[in-house]
Amino acid sequence: MKIPFEPLIFGYHINSHLVLEYLAFFVAYRYYVFLRKRHVDSITSMNRLSIILGAAIGALIGSRLVGFLENPMIEFSKENIIQLLNTKTIMGGLFGGLLGVELAKKIIGESKSSGDLFVFPIILGIFIGRIGCFLSGVNEFTYGNATYSIFGMDLGDGILRHPTSLYELVFLILLFFSLKYIKNNFSLENGEHFKYFMLLYFGFRFFIEFLKPNIFYVFGLSSIQILCIICWLYYYKFIFQKLKNAN
Repeated sequence: MKIPFEPLIFGYHINSHLVLEYLAFFVAYRYYVFLRKRHVDSITSMNRLSIILGAAIGALIGSRLVGFLENPMIEFSKENIIQLLNTKTIMGGLFGGLLGVELAKKIIGESKSSGDLFVFPIILGIFIGRIGCFLSGVNEFTYGNATYSIFGMDLGDGILRHPTSLYELVFLILLFFSLKYIKNNFSLENGEHFKYFMLLYFGFRFFIEFLKPNIFYVFGLSSIQILCIICWLYYYKFIFQKLKNAN
């Protein structure tokens, strides 16, 4: 299979990344609906709908904002502005969605944690989307630096690169089953499952970003890595609490 993978169907080249991106949203949502039917939700349907709306708006804004910050020095032209408007990142979407949820909960007066039910659908959605990123090769800014290691792959430009999307797929599988194990074998407070997901995923992304041809701004860190640190700081009370309990 040649990468970028753009199959020809009825004379048209299909954007596999775009198809899988839409599929990721659809499958993740259906998985969420399936899980919600099997669990007693302490949040009312109307409040849950408001929370989902807050998450969607926050994710939309966050994904575009962080996507722009990955290329803040780009020359402003008609073509580049269109490209920037289409640039998005799951990291900004996750953190923006988190802030959107917290704002929505404050507006509607909901105090219960709401993230646990989204954990596995989010992981599944990211997994499907990352398959699309891998198939897009160097057409999507998710590829890695050039490497002479045994993991090097030609992603479309004739250079052996780190297949960082594949690395993430492996991590997501491990994360999915690890969180399943934690959920089934440990007693967690409401909302802690989502916090573990955010901390572990953002931790992985912090380190994997060093394998990508990023622009490193402050202290040798990219915008994504700075966002990872912000996420850790956001959950600092939870981190200190778990470290204290571990001792």
